[in-house]
Amino acid sequence: MKYHGFDNRRYVFSAMVIVVVLTYIIRLFYLQVLSTEYRDSAKSNAFLKRTLLPERGAIYDRQGRMLVGNQSSFDVMVVMRNVRNLDTLRFCNTLDITVDEFRNRMADIRNTRKNPGYSSYVGQVFMNQLTLEEISRLRESLYLFPGFSIQSNSFRQYRYSAAAHLLGDMGEVSKSEMESDPYYSRGDFIGKQGVEKQYETYLRGVKGTEILLRDAVGRIQGHYLDGALDRPSVPGSSITLSIDIELQMLGERLMKNKIGSIVAIEPSTGEVLCMVSSPTYDPSDLVGRHRSANYGQLSSTWSKPLLNRTIMGTYPPGSTFKTAQALTMLQEGIITTETLFPCSRGFVFRNLRVGCHSHPSPLRLREAIATSCNGYFCWGYYRFIGSDKYKSPQEALTVWKDYMVAMGFGYTLGIDLPGEKRGMIPNAQYYDKAYGRHWNGLTIISNSIGQGEITLTPLQIANLGATIANRGWFYTPHVVKAIEDNEIDSTYKVRHSTGIDRQNYEYVVEGMRQSVISGTCVSAASGDYIVCGKTGTAENRGHDHSVFMGFAPMENPRIAIAVYVENGGFGAVYGVPIGALMMEQFINGYLSEASLAKAEQMENRIVTYDEQER
Repeated sequence: MKYHGFDNRRYVFSAMVIVVVLTYIIRLFYLQVLSTEYRDSAKSNAFLKRTLLPERGAIYDRQGRMLVGNQSSFDVMVVMRNVRNLDTLRFCNTLDITVDEFRNRMADIRNTRKNPGYSSYVGQVFMNQLTLEEISRLRESLYLFPGFSIQSNSFRQYRYSAAAHLLGDMGEVSKSEMESDPYYSRGDFIGKQGVEKQYETYLRGVKGTEILLRDAVGRIQGHYLDGALDRPSVPGSSITLSIDIELQMLGERLMKNKIGSIVAIEPSTGEVLCMVSSPTYDPSDLVGRHRSANYGQLSSTWSKPLLNRTIMGTYPPGSTFKTAQALTMLQEGIITTETLFPCSRGFVFRNLRVGCHSHPSPLRLREAIATSCNGYFCWGYYRFIGSDKYKSPQEALTVWKDYMVAMGFGYTLGIDLPGEKRGMIPNAQYYDKAYGRHWNGLTIISNSIGQGEITLTPLQIANLGATIANRGWFYTPHVVKAIEDNEIDSTYKVRHSTGIDRQNYEYVVEGMRQSVISGTCVSAASGDYIVCGKTGTAENRGHDHSVFMGFAPMENPRIAIAVYVENGGFGAVYGVPIGALMMEQFINGYLSEASLAKAEQMENRIVTYDEQER
């Protein structure tokens, strides 16, 4: 009988050989055809692909003065696969870093959570924004550190120590920013705030590349194919802002040692002429390798110098809001210009009293605006909310709120800066929730004088001034006037009408003019042009806030302005004189000798703040 065991083993052995051979064939096919690992390794030895970073677009003011340019800097790059036999201690001494810092940086580069898209064949940023002096030591001994190279870059250079909140700053790109936009790689810089962030895609430009040939020891031999595959970088677009840097610097001087803001707008265009947020900081403090430490120090300061109060601070507008009330009551027929209301040192009804200062009584609308009479506007608002014209207080408040929204309150205006807040204009549902449906004009009487739940940003108050100056319309405020080779957003060319008759605005303008002639704004008067203004004294837990809103000239106005000084007291104490100086600077182009003396006095005046205000 024939034994078949040997034949069976032969078949098994043959099958195993075939499987091994097929495995090798498949593996070789994968490595040589499908996989890029060895091809990348070979290319990495022969070629160096270098990213060419574009020059970031410059920023100018409305007069063409450069505000932000670029200064040369250098990045230390590393191709991880080429790092070998590194004298770590010598390398660290050359760059003036510790060995622990070196190890942490190398670990962060390899960490794909922190560095998405990491490849050991591609150059990575090891250290960035070194100055020429800092990079010189490394350049002399670079041949000793295989895998490392130097890449030219730039960082922002500020020509003026002003407009920090408006201009914004640059910071290293985050993981989420890299994931949301493939343009960025680890070590790149991106706009973090202000114009730098809002217009990032215009300012950043387009990266280029060059492919260099290397010899066996890594020395550059020239461009591959004589540069046929290289792609130059494209510089970013320059941007012209609407602000006047001299006006901005004056505003920052006047707000020294004070907390608050100044916003000025050109009524005919909606262009923002200045945006002062105080306290402020030197924009150069957030540039370079010391940015992180300086940012930490600024963010821990109690006065919040990083907060852009012009668009992020929400405050009670105080008596500047009475102009909006007057316009609404006139349009709805609740009052006429001849309507008289009493003021017995304030509004007194039943057990409710809202105080006021001494002035003649009763009085008409123009005098009520000029003297900033609380009694007049409380009576008018009470009549509005309780009017038989509406079915209920809820309906009356809805009508009132619609007018407020049309004037630019309660929602963001849409300025071309990140972080704008909306403020607060309460609706009927808000009070129904707070009081049930049993509320009336007396319950919410504080709204009539810009207190209670009402809050606006300084930008919204300035826009109110611009709308009154235009007699009923405004453009969305914006800080960019022009973009190189690009049109500005058409949003900023659309007129917004409040739906209130021009004649009603003329009545309010007369009241604001009277305020400068004989009312609460007399210190804003000028012999060169006609000023219209309205003060505000906004109640607060501690000292009241000092507020001013105005525009000039009365006809064909060139500037509308809002000044808000926290804890500054009456509007006439800080708001009016600061606003007057700012209008004079913009309209005349300079300050008179007398005004220069006033500006110096205002600069040296210090507003003190109680601990409870911090």
